[in-house]
Amino acid sequence: MAVLLLHSSGIYAIPHFWTENGLIFGIFVLYTNHTMRTFLFTLFLLPGILQAQKQMLSNEIIWASPALYAESVDHVRSMNDGGHFTAIDNENGVGVVNKYSFKDYKKVGRIVSSVDIKHDGEAVMIDDYEFNADETMLLIASGIEPIYRRSYTANYFIYDIRKKTTTPLGDLAKGKQMLAEFSPDGKKVAFTRNNDIFIYDLASGKETQVTNDGQRNAIINGSTDWVYEEEFSIVKAFYWSPNSTKIAYYRFDESKVKEFTMTMYGELYPDLYTFKYPKAGEDNSLISLFVYSVNGGQKASIDLGPETDIYIPRINWTNNDDVLCVQRMNRLQNKLEYCLVKAGNGSTGILPMTPMYTESSSTYVEINDDLIFLKGKDAFIRTSEKDGYNHIYLIGFDGKSTQITSGKWDVVEFKGLDEKNGLIYYISAESAPYQKDLYVVKLDGSGKKKLSTRPGVNDAHFSNGMKYYINYHSDANTPYYITLHNSTGKELKVLMDNKEVMNRMKQYDLGKKEFFKFTTSENVEIDGSIIKPSNFDPQKKYPVYLFVYGGPGNNEVMDSWDGPNYFWHQMLAQKGYLVVCVDPRGTMFKGEQFKKCTYKQLGKLETQDLIETAKWLGRQSWVDKSRIGVQGWSYGGYMTLLAMTKGAEYFKTGISVAPVTNWRYYDNIYTERFMQRPQENASGYDDNSPINHVKKLKGKLLLVHGSGDDNVHYQNTMEMINALVAANKQFELFIYPNRNHGIYGGYTRLHLFTMMTNFVEKNL
Repeated sequence: MAVLLLHSSGIYAIPHFWTENGLIFGIFVLYTNHTMRTFLFTLFLLPGILQAQKQMLSNEIIWASPALYAESVDHVRSMNDGGHFTAIDNENGVGVVNKYSFKDYKKVGRIVSSVDIKHDGEAVMIDDYEFNADETMLLIASGIEPIYRRSYTANYFIYDIRKKTTTPLGDLAKGKQMLAEFSPDGKKVAFTRNNDIFIYDLASGKETQVTNDGQRNAIINGSTDWVYEEEFSIVKAFYWSPNSTKIAYYRFDESKVKEFTMTMYGELYPDLYTFKYPKAGEDNSLISLFVYSVNGGQKASIDLGPETDIYIPRINWTNNDDVLCVQRMNRLQNKLEYCLVKAGNGSTGILPMTPMYTESSSTYVEINDDLIFLKGKDAFIRTSEKDGYNHIYLIGFDGKSTQITSGKWDVVEFKGLDEKNGLIYYISAESAPYQKDLYVVKLDGSGKKKLSTRPGVNDAHFSNGMKYYINYHSDANTPYYITLHNSTGKELKVLMDNKEVMNRMKQYDLGKKEFFKFTTSENVEIDGSIIKPSNFDPQKKYPVYLFVYGGPGNNEVMDSWDGPNYFWHQMLAQKGYLVVCVDPRGTMFKGEQFKKCTYKQLGKLETQDLIETAKWLGRQSWVDKSRIGVQGWSYGGYMTLLAMTKGAEYFKTGISVAPVTNWRYYDNIYTERFMQRPQENASGYDDNSPINHVKKLKGKLLLVHGSGDDNVHYQNTMEMINALVAANKQFELFIYPNRNHGIYGGYTRLHLFTMMTNFVEKNL
């Protein structure tokens, strides 16, 4: 392509030009009436010329091309020595488990390639793996088939590294297995199949069946039901004792839990998929806990107390092979007890529980995995919000607690404990609610030090023994920058800098994502982010595209890389929109009061904050207040519908994806945590259901849902449709057959975001 410049002395033809370091380099030819001359030129790159050369984003580039995909360092597994790790690498299309040194991140050997693992003459693909205790064997998962968000089945194989032999885990003809795990001594493997627990002995090849009453949609042994998996984030429900002598496990009796059925399309006659899903106020599974003695086969049950309508969100073995810790929580989730169970080898009958620590709240108590038992001490560390912010506490088995961290900021999660040196490593939001940093502190609370050095969001993966860690950093405008450190925080090596992606980003006309705060009329400080067009002119008025989640446990305003969503928002900015996001009341990392003030009235205060956001934006001289749109997914879809109805005066358009439309339709663990049961808080459910506010709708609305959504059921959108039709309100609707809550697969995301782009351009 040539560029022609007109000048009084003649016509300049510039057939070749390029930019580098803020300069234009090129070759041009001068044509006059008398001669033709060729010149090499260098010019300072003027903003207008730079703008002309920048490329524009498209949905095809964002959703169907790897050009802007940022790489990461995944599946790093520390070895026993703490100085090496393994990872699955793709080598010419073949999965290979390689060994690396933490010290310099160099490959020092190969463990196994999938080409080396044969079963019935066929190579076994390595989807996942784990070592046994002495790292002489691998347990390999192959042919993974997802079930729900976290669960899957697979064929498992045992690969002997020294003998280079492959053995199937039991009889694969009986069906795929779940949750296979080596015993701590590496001599056995426990797994589940068809809702029962089995133990495979590596020496003899014998398979022992621990339970035998498993039945789909009735009895589950060793894995969790749908609602525990989704809301307590656990799938594996059996646990080896430290010395491999016992297995503690859950039994779920879900026979009284009501069923939900989804229609799955694709065949001449659609299939019906039916599973147990306890909605708000409905019956849960009845939980039982057992301890199985591996050598003798004895089995003992645990006395969970007289109340059966309870939750057991976690069980953990202490460092004592005969002592189990059971967390017991009431149905309303505002009381959590840590209980000890003495379960000696060969125990039978009923084992009593002894409460050692209790935490209560006027709202709810959070469940997480921030729990570490100290070796040689009857004590553990955990996080708690009992001083108004989430902090670390040392708690003795006598129930006495000592606060380790303090301040008006939240600890986000534990990253590890160095018991030898008495150090706790953790991530916190001390710098800002939208940033995360890695810190270390002594067990007595002294010597706190920030280890991360780059502002934004940091995470860390530690080696065994806490000798090294890999730091994962990104910020709102920069993809992952991954570095290797020793335990003092010293950077040893840059593992991934994503320079190629950052260089490609320079080719596109991108604005900078920035952060802002404003105070509402109720004196609530709201955090937000904004992307403006790169040629933003404060003298002009721009339409606003506001995206939101707004629900408990998840923040959208984060100083971190947002992948394809970042580029889609940049594309909207290129089209002349201001792209804004806010985190209303009820979101994280601003203390317990800010997070829990929405208790019993989900949607009410969040909607007020969205309306306040629209009002604040409308007061800015560079905003067209008549053109503010809103979009959200899941809880954000719920918020979108409330904004478009209760806030109809302020929002012109809305896109609601996979929304909850009435909390009566959602699962009980999540919903009752924040709302109590419908029987106890009917007005809380009804007052903020968008179904009950459809008559207020004025703007253009697009509803999107996947018909195979096992989480937020398509029923929610169907009921919203009924209400809109009854109120004679026009809207647009799109359903993705068989897609789950994520609405993805193939070109699905490209199709969805193209449709959303077109809707925004047409209606906002």
